[in-house]
Amino acid sequence: MSIPVPVLLTLLVLAACWGHPATLPQTSTLLKESIRLLSELLETKVSCDKMNVTNIFAGNEKDNDMEILCKAATVAWEGQSCHRHLEGIYLNLLRLVQRKSGVHKAPCPVAAGNTTSLTEFLGDLRRVLQRLVKG
Repeated sequence: MSIPVPVLLTLLVLAACWGHPATLPQTSTLLKESIRLLSELLETKVSCDKMNVTNIFAGNEKDNDMEILCKAATVAWEGQSCHRHLEGIYLNLLRLVQRKSGVHKAPCPVAAGNTTSLTEFLGDLRRVLQRLVKG
């Protein structure tokens, strides 16, 4: 028994459409998991909480969300020596950027300049991720 070509093409198109909505829940899951990890980090007090990191949130109103997440991935990567959970946050941000942006290739370069404490960075990042989950 053979399947006519138009029917086969229709089935292929439908299969492709079914796969697309699955990316939204995966994105939401990555965001929620990152928020959970950030909350755990903010509750844990360690000596390097006051470590200075690049403040990617200072004066960057022109940056889009993917650029912010890409830069945040870089800062998370650089801060892994302080908190082991930062590796999970880095990997989640990396996946989000790779999935959502054809322009940015994480980790993105961050310009030296304004700095903030690691704790402040983590709090700001959590607020950005919470805004993205709601939106």
